[in-house]
Amino acid sequence: MSFWKEAFAVVKQNDPAARHNLEIILTSPGVKALAAHKISHFLWCHHFKLIARMHSQFWRFLTQIEIHPGATIENGVFIDHGSGLVIGETAIVESGVKLFHGVTLGGTGKDNGKRHPSVRRGALISAHAQLLGPIEVGENAKVGASAVVTKDVPARVTVVGIPAKIARVHGGDTPERNRAQLERERHVSFYDHMGGI
Repeated sequence: MSFWKEAFAVVKQNDPAARHNLEIILTSPGVKALAAHKISHFLWCHHFKLIARMHSQFWRFLTQIEIHPGATIENGVFIDHGSGLVIGETAIVESGVKLFHGVTLGGTGKDNGKRHPSVRRGALISAHAQLLGPIEVGENAKVGASAVVTKDVPARVTVVGIPAKIARVHGGDTPERNRAQLERERHVSFYDHMGGI
């Protein structure tokens, strides 16, 4: 599906207040920010970096959502409210992820290269959660409101607190098994990204 079809579908699925497409375009800051990011990211990837940054800052002013043009965001991401949300340059956000207002996908200032989180399919990041550093949040994981996450989150768990700790495991898996699976997926993903080297 195109960006717009997926955007409309995901908003209608997750926001009971959304009634029709025109209303979504006019009143959903998350959809506007994600659409603008498509343009900023295209400019960034084609070496128009200053224009890309200026474009992203303009849309930050309009939507109160800051997405660095270098961030990789798949179609089908849902941003609810969005005010104060920040997504850093090397962040990766996969389809089906839900992000709420005040969320930060940021860096620690101590890393080089990949400095920001990767959030895998279906994960939910609740309001004001802070995810810091090149960590990975596994598929269908949930991060509680105001949690501070500085370590990998396995798939299908809920983490809460400062620092975030596992509060619940979904689907009968153990945290240890989930962590092992996450490590395997990370190595496969890294080698795929490096062209199988």
